[in-house]
Amino acid sequence: MTDDAGSPAAVAAPTRLETLSGAIAQVFPQGLVAVAGHTGELTYEVPADRLLEVAAVLRDHAALKFEMCMDVCGVDYLEHGRAEWKTDDATSSGFSRGVARSVAQPAAVPGRRFAAVYHLLSIAHNQRVRLRVFCADDTQPMVDSVAGIWAAADWFEREAFDLFGILFKGHPDLRRLLTDYGFIGHPFRKDFPLSGNVEVRYDPEKGRVVYQPVSIDPRVLVPKVIRHDNRYDPALTNAPVATTGKPGG
Repeated sequence: MTDDAGSPAAVAAPTRLETLSGAIAQVFPQGLVAVAGHTGELTYEVPADRLLEVAAVLRDHAALKFEMCMDVCGVDYLEHGRAEWKTDDATSSGFSRGVARSVAQPAAVPGRRFAAVYHLLSIAHNQRVRLRVFCADDTQPMVDSVAGIWAAADWFEREAFDLFGILFKGHPDLRRLLTDYGFIGHPFRKDFPLSGNVEVRYDPEKGRVVYQPVSIDPRVLVPKVIRHDNRYDPALTNAPVATTGKPGG
């Protein structure tokens, strides 16, 4: 490539992100599905049956060296991009969740509701990458545990199990981590009620804490509308009014 004067034009050096993307493409010739994003980081969707294989290569390959798993989180894509806030009396008026009302929305795709997302860090190369793995079964979501590859994933996976109900096959001790003993359900699922199902209180007659059905009345939570506040109208206060019509300072 040459410039207008006929001399070779300078070629911009690849960015760190481009270098990492090229290394991943070379290491995985069969290819991983890149997920579009705007965070300045790379995200790849990995088939559930290839998770352990891909994770081990990302950790051990000299060009990648993702030695640390910084976080594992669950995602519930129920109604994602297809419906607005679920309220009792108005679901399609005014409070958008980014839904294109003029476009017919497709039906939910089986095996695309629950996902586990892995945030990885390479200390050797000072790089980050994100993996997303969808659970094939929406009724009983399950993926392989990566605790044998990154020990730090142990409690992260327990948290995702507790809050989303995602099962991690092969986990050494998959118990609830944040909710109480005997808790029923998974509170971060989109179909879990905001007020929960049960509440606890101290019973003075029994001398202990007891469970009972929740007594909170359900409420519709919608964003507030900001309106003009007459209390700050210059005509109703002692603030001088400028000749331009704007409040004086």
